[in-house]
Amino acid sequence: MIWIAVACAVAGAFFLAFGAQRQGSAVQANTGGLALGGNGFMRLLRNPRWVFGLLLLGAGMLLNVVALSMGTLTVIQPIGAIALVITTVVNSKDQGIRLNRATIVAITACVAGSAIFVLLAVNVVRENTHVTAEEELTIALLLVIVIAVFGGSVLLWRHRLKAFFYIIGAGVLFGFVAVLTRIISKQLLDPNGLFLLNVQWYSIVAIAAAGGLGSWFVQSAYASGPPDLVIAGLTVVDPMIGIAIGIIILNELQPNVPAVIAIAMGASALLAIVGVVALSRHHPDVVKRKRDARDAAKRAQRK
Repeated sequence: MIWIAVACAVAGAFFLAFGAQRQGSAVQANTGGLALGGNGFMRLLRNPRWVFGLLLLGAGMLLNVVALSMGTLTVIQPIGAIALVITTVVNSKDQGIRLNRATIVAITACVAGSAIFVLLAVNVVRENTHVTAEEELTIALLLVIVIAVFGGSVLLWRHRLKAFFYIIGAGVLFGFVAVLTRIISKQLLDPNGLFLLNVQWYSIVAIAAAGGLGSWFVQSAYASGPPDLVIAGLTVVDPMIGIAIGIIILNELQPNVPAVIAIAMGASALLAIVGVVALSRHHPDVVKRKRDARDAAKRAQRK
């Protein structure tokens, strides 16, 4: 059974990688590197490459859900990080980009940091089988604050925001979505037989709002950065946010956790985040954009 789960996780990583690359290239061609607007998004819905990428992403997510239902988090979660490696290789071949040393180091830091963090976390956390109404409401209210902060930033400084902002925002939002989705799934399967009556309306509203804004952030990140940066942010930030919520709000941390484990978790999380930051600054695609922008500014000054 575990090998079937591993096979599903690996296949899911490939689908996610190719889906992100297809969507990223479609958004780039559609926007030319400019901010994604409402009209641009409607055009994407009619773009076969973008729609194909969406189908691949959906298949990848479904395979990952199947893998997690059949295997353990310890084995399955780190496998998703290989999507970053696949996306980077596929995108570099498709765009004719030669990866520099800084990019390779950054990707290694992302994959290693996130994998170590998850492997350490699953050994010191325990599942909260009964989430109280107060805990669920706290998570939903925190998500409202997160939506307000990120959404307000877009309204105020939309033209100043870079791909890194959208990546972090999407990762945080989808981290909350994953936690609330898990809570709702357990409510639906509660043996009391009430099914939908167990589900809180505010959690559904919060998931819909966060999922919509997070999806917009992903597409905006495609418009201003390479698809491997998008995958890096999601595979690093999303699981960390989910685990952090579980530890801080749902009290899923086991008692008497060794200090060395806690320090190692913090160090691995920092390593992964530094990898994402480095990737957002030193990726060849990002460097080329900055160089083109400087050249355009110089040409404008000469005129």
